Amino acid sequence: MSDFRRSQNEAHPNKTNTLMTAIIVLLILFVGIQIWFLFGALNNALQGNIYFAVTTFIGSFLLALASLWLLRYLPDPLKKSSGKKK
Repeated sequence: MSDFRRSQNEAHPNKTNTLMTAIIVLLILFVGIQIWFLFGALNNALQGNIYFAVTTFIGSFLLALASLWLLRYLPDPLKKSSGKKK
């Protein structure tokens, strides 16, 4: 029985590239939402609305956790096999 990482390393390079592209797009989306949260939190905190800042902090923290969890699924770099003959 194979595990996820071994199957991922044996996959075709096109599938690996597709997976890597999807993960990178999701990470960019998460960071974009976190920047939007930061902008909203700063504006509302300066106006005295501290509850919005706390709510966006929690949301941003959850997105950071999701980003770290998503990094687990990044594929390993492709390696050329050393046993190939010309």
